[in-house]
Amino acid sequence: MARSNRRVVPESRQMLDQMKYEIAAEFGLNVGYGQSALAGANTEFGSELGAISDHSYGQYKGWGHLTSRENGSVGGEITKRLIRQAEKQLL
Repeated sequence: MARSNRRVVPESRQMLDQMKYEIAAEFGLNVGYGQSALAGANTEFGSELGAISDHSYGQYKGWGHLTSRENGSVGGEITKRLIRQAEKQLL
């Protein structure tokens, strides 16, 4: 069976994109997009989570220069946060 990446709620795209870039900033990953909007993002715990890399990403924009592990850590954190939010709503 083929997988589908269709969103159940298409309007959620902007919220998910914002969450993705906020998490990347928290992890210390420079994706070069939306940095002005994320200037106040909390990056305090990035090194504790093991997601900060020793690479210098100053000249890069986008996600292509990141490792699979770095990209996966962002996706995993999105999933954790969405599950946490859903659990809170059930209580």
